[in-house]
Order: sequence, then structure tokens, then C-alpha cells
Amino acid sequence: MIERACDPDRPFDVIVCYAFNRFYRNGADMELAIRKLRKHGVEVVSVTQPTNDDPSSILMRQLIGIFDEATSREISKNTARAMRESAKQGFWNGSMAPLGYKIVEAERRGQKIKKKLDVDPVEAEIVRLIYRLYLEGDGTTGPLGVKETTKWLNSHGYRTRRGATFGVGPLHRILTDASYATGRKSYGKRDARNGGRHDPSTVIEISIPTIIDMDVFERVQAKLGQSNPRVTPPRVVNGPSLLTGIAVCASCGAGMTRTGTVRRGKAYSYYSCGGCQQKGKSVCKGRHVPAAVLDGIVVNGLKQRLLTPDRLTSLLQILADRQTAKTEAVDRRLTALQHEVTECEDRLRRLYRSIEDGIVELDDILRERVAALKSQRDQAKAALDRARAQCATAAVIDTVKIDTFARLMTEKLDTGDTHARKTYIRSVVDAVEVGDRAIRIVGSKDVLQAAIAGKQTTNGNVRGFVRKWRARRDSNSRPSDSKSDALSS
Repeated sequence: MIERACDPDRPFDVIVCYAFNRFYRNGADMELAIRKLRKHGVEVVSVTQPTNDDPSSILMRQLIGIFDEATSREISKNTARAMRESAKQGFWNGSMAPLGYKIVEAERRGQKIKKKLDVDPVEAEIVRLIYRLYLEGDGTTGPLGVKETTKWLNSHGYRTRRGATFGVGPLHRILTDASYATGRKSYGKRDARNGGRHDPSTVIEISIPTIIDMDVFERVQAKLGQSNPRVTPPRVVNGPSLLTGIAVCASCGAGMTRTGTVRRGKAYSYYSCGGCQQKGKSVCKGRHVPAAVLDGIVVNGLKQRLLTPDRLTSLLQILADRQTAKTEAVDRRLTALQHEVTECEDRLRRLYRSIEDGIVELDDILRERVAALKSQRDQAKAALDRARAQCATAAVIDTVKIDTFARLMTEKLDTGDTHARKTYIRSVVDAVEVGDRAIRIVGSKDVLQAAIAGKQTTNGNVRGFVRKWRARRDSNSRPSDSKSDALSS
């Protein structure tokens, strides 16, 4: 309206408002706007306040503008305080509910209706479906990525609350929203005006029902972390090559990259040493292996030499024997720590009983002694908890699970698409070292045990785009014998 009022044709002469606070709630901005309009021959008139152009009326208008601005700020402060207090009491403050929830009436206070979030059964099932697709797929494919999950939902007719198609960004936010699993929704994290973050100590947590199990949420976060472009290159996650990211040159350790050529109208694909390709033969003589040949050797090697019940049982038995050898020393340490914790608690209990019975008085020396014993007990408890957490779970040889795992893996390697086959291979294989006369498949027995048991594993990836992240290759340059399993072809 103001812009139109300043046009050369001047379509109107007067702007009428009920009061100046309906026109602006900032005294300086209001004066600048009124003076700008007056230069173009347009007057601003208030129905309930003086609008003359004499000095006293101008002064009164400016004072009114200042008071309106102060009143607006005071109302804003009181509103924010009331909303924060409402959030502290666990009520929802009126914004749109996240997908999977609905706003319901919690109680009435006079004319005011207090609201809370409750689970929307239909939308909650969509949220669970999103997590299931990302972790497991739809039963005919392997686990899907964020983009593929979005495509699947849209192609199968799923829509957002407003009837729109799903987007990659909103779906990623659903996968990373911890409130679905923790049942705690944050209020007051950002300033609504400028988007800046508030002090974390002022953020309020509102209790809401959970939709996703914490174990499922943690598995999703682990997979998101592994698929992060800053950790794993996108070509490794989404590329068409089966062994990209795990195939390495046995001579120089560089990754085997996908190369190709066209001869007589026919395309040929190879895995080539990245060190030779990028730095020349002075670094590595290089090797080129037809992609189909290397893929076939690795897949057949896994099926014939690893994914058989007898071989899997043998590997798990080795792991069980190694863990058993460590059990005695670990048990001795756990026993000693437990004894230290018990002894500290007994001493504290005797001191407390002496104080209650009036045998001793609580003076400064005794306070220091109690504090020292508490510190010693807490330290022993922390050490005990850490030792228990570091204890490896004993390898359990379950023949039914081993048979099922071997059959499922073989079936997926035979019938799955490239993405599914790549996912299953990477779940048990750390690297494929390609040499001139042998191909060495390296994996961890601990990871294999977890995969058979159906547990989520992480490979501890580092940022994949940081060159020379381990500058000195003088330690751990190859997996130790106790960790790796080799296949020669």
C-alpha cells in the first residue's frame, strides 16, 4: 500500500487507520513512513487520535508512537513468559504438531483451552514405515537411502498432512528428530524473529508420547552417520559399482576406482588402481580388472568359502575360544572393583550409623572423610561400569541363526539389486585387497557375529574426503590376524 501510494499517478490522497498502533508499532519507523508519504502528497489519518499537522499534534503523534512501541514490547515479553510457563507445565503452545502427532485438549482454564500432543495412529504408522524403509527396505529391496525412501513413499501414494508429496529435507528431519524416541520435545530453541539459537539452559523439554523405539532410532543415526557425504563419498553409497569403497590395490593401498572404455560400440568396465590413475606408474604399477570378473570372484568366494554353515561355525568357535581366554583376567578385575565399591559403601554406612547413634559428632574432619569416601566409591563405580561395558559379549553359536543367516545372505547376493547386494557385502566385509595372483577378503569376526545375531554394527569410518587422515602409515597398516579372515582366489 505504501509503495503504491508513492507512485507518480498518486492513486489516493489519504490512508485511514483506527489508531497509529494499527499502522506501525515502532515510533521511528512510523515517523519515517509518514514523512515519506507526506512528500508524495498522502496523509495518514487516525480515527481515534489527533492527526493535525501543527507542532503540538506532531509531538503528540510521536509520543503516541513511542508509547505504542513500549506497550508492544511489554505485551511481547508477557506473552513469551506465559508461553514458557505453559511449556514448563507440559502443554503445547499452538504450533503445528510434528508428523505422527495430533493436538488434543488437555484441560480448560476458564475460556482458555490447554492442549497437549497425542499420537495420531495413521500418521504414526507412516513415521514407523519411514524408519523401517530406511533400515530394512520394503522386503523386496535392501535398506533404502533418504532419497530412495522419499521416492518410495511418493510412488506408493503416501502424502504429508497437507496432501503434498514428501521431500528429501523434511524426511531427513523426521529421521533425525530424537523426540520420536525420547518422548521429549524441545521448546524455545530458536528466536522466532531472527532464527538465532537461544541459550541451551533456557530450553524447555515437553513430555510427549514416543512412536519409535530408542534402539531403532540409534540404528538409524548410525546408518546416517556412515552415509554422511563427509564420511563416505556419495559414489560409495549410491554408485552402481558393487565393490566401490571396499576394493583396494594390494600394492599401494589405494582404492580401486571404476573406469571404462568403448570398443566397437560395446562398453567395458574395469576396477583400476586409483593410485596409478591419479599419480602415475611411479607410485604404483597399477592393475585393471574387469568389473564383472572381480564382482563374480568376490561374490562366489563369499558364498563358497564364508557363507556356509560349517565355515561360519568354525569362525565363531575361534572367536569364542579367544574370548574365553580373556574371561579369567576380566573376571578378576571386575571382582576387585566390586569389592572396592562394597568396602567403600560399608565404611560410609558405619560412619552414618555412628553419627545417628551419637557415638561421633559431625565435624569438619568427619565431613572431609565422608566426602573422600564418597569420591572413592563413585570412582570405583565408574571404573566398574566402564569395565563391564568393555567386556565383549560371549560368542554364542546358534546353529539355527547360522543356517538362516547363510541362506539369507546367499539369496540376497544372488537375487538382490546392486544397492542391496552392496549393503549386504559391506555388512560383513571391511576390504577386498586386489593383487596380481590373489584376492584377499578382509572382515572382522566380531562384526560377523553381530551380523548373524542381527545386531547393528558400526565400522568407525572417518571423513572420506580428508586426504592423509592418518599421515604416518607405520602402525595398523593391515588388519591383525586375530581380526581378519582371508580368501584367496
